[in-house]
Formats: sequence, C-alpha cells, structure tokens
Amino acid sequence: MSDDLEPVNVSALNQYAYCHRRCALIYLENEFEDNRHTAYGNAEHARVDQMAHPSNREGARVEYALPIWSDRLGLIGKGDVVEFWPDGTIYPVEYKHGAKKQHDNDDLQLAAQALCLEEMFGRPIRQGAIFHAKSKRRREVVFTSQLRAATEQTVASIRQMLASRTVPQPLNNETRCRECSLIDLCQPVALGKLRLLRREDLFDPNR
Repeated sequence: MSDDLEPVNVSALNQYAYCHRRCALIYLENEFEDNRHTAYGNAEHARVDQMAHPSNREGARVEYALPIWSDRLGLIGKGDVVEFWPDGTIYPVEYKHGAKKQHDNDDLQLAAQALCLEEMFGRPIRQGAIFHAKSKRRREVVFTSQLRAATEQTVASIRQMLASRTVPQPLNNETRCRECSLIDLCQPVALGKLRLLRREDLFDPNR
C-alpha cells in the first residue's frame, strides 16, 4: 500500500454512506457507543466465525473473517465470509442483522470487499451477497460499473474528510438519527437549534 494513502477500513464506507458525521465520530474522534442494533450486529459477526455457513455451491471452500486489502485504493478490512467455488469463482458474503432489505451503504461495503479481493487474487468478481440474519435470506448484489464507481468515489470522499480533520454537521434525518447508536454523542437536535439561533442573530439589529 502506498505510504501516501491513509488506509480506509471497508466498514467506513457503510458508516459514511449512512451518515458522514457518524463516520467522522468513529474514525476521527474514536468515539463509539453500542445500541441494540450495533449489539445485535456485533453478536451476529462473532457468530459467523462459529457457525456452519451455507454456501450456494457444493464443494465451496469457505473462509471466515478473511483479512482483505487493496493497495490501489488504500483499503483494509475483513470479509465476514468469502466463498471460493470449485470453478474459481470468488463470492463475498457480508452478514447483517436486519431483515432482507436493500441498503446502499451495505452494497458499498460489499463492493469494497470485492474490489479488494479482485486485486488480491487477480480475478474478476461479478457478484456477492448480503446475508440478512433476521430473515435468514440472501440478497444478491451485482457489482455493476456504477456501483464500482460509487464505491471508489466514497473511498476518496472518506479520505478527504479524514485528511481535513473536520467532523461534518449532523445529518438531522429523523429516522436515521433515531436508529443511530451515536445520537447522544452527536446531539443533532441541540446543534440544529444552536445553528438556527446563530442565523437569527445575523438578522436581528438589536443583538
């Protein structure tokens, strides 16, 4: 990996796509708090190492918590499950706690894993899957040119944010903030009110 590239963890793509500020709090400020979602997710990831992963292909070799990296993109991380099929196909599977549902942030994380594996093994990887533990169903993800480009752009944006040492403003997305384990550290409502007060000050001639 080039010394000029600060390594970006593949899981950071998931965090950044969910909320830029959450990603910065974790990777710039080293802040993290668990809530029920992250606790379930951590338990699920720990269980992956101990469970018999059902592969889609007979005779597949399965690697758990496989260290992965990309020198070109400056990516590091681990693949929850990587299947090596008898025909040479490499098939990454990312475990998520929730029910089967498409989330772009999950797709970006999985695509980043695929880009790492392609570089490591010198083989094209066309698809992988998100395994949704709650519904116990796979959702296949095709690594299109659009998804690959979005993944590389997200890596560049994260690296730019980390280099700036700047924590972005809160997202103020009611649904995402409510589900976020860092809401007490982030304080999106309080900071939103503070910004509003400051804007009002600008237009008040008596202040």
